[in-house]
Amino acid sequence: MSALRDALSDLPDAVFADLLESESAYLLVIDVPGATGETVDARTEGNRLDIEARRAKDVPTDFEYVSEERSLFLDVELPLPPDVEADGISGTVDRGVLELTLPKTTETATESIPIEDA
Repeated sequence: MSALRDALSDLPDAVFADLLESESAYLLVIDVPGATGETVDARTEGNRLDIEARRAKDVPTDFEYVSEERSLFLDVELPLPPDVEADGISGTVDRGVLELTLPKTTETATESIPIEDA
């Protein structure tokens, strides 16, 4: 998880993200103002999580931009913790807040060790 935590701290100052952890999952919360479920794309590829979010700006017809500071697009690539079950990741967007639940693997790899009489 430290690689994910480090990657979140390297995001631009304008991107606000929180990482929470329970026994069964991580919760990644990212502010994506103006984005909707239709304009957010999150996918896993290998051991990383790719998130793209965009929003449209409504500019009144009598106005034009003098200065534009609010980003229209978020494109981040984050490492997945090794204990995340990538197939079970789910997400929601509500009022500009993206929440991704990254479930932890429940199975522990166990293998019997053969013991022989000497």
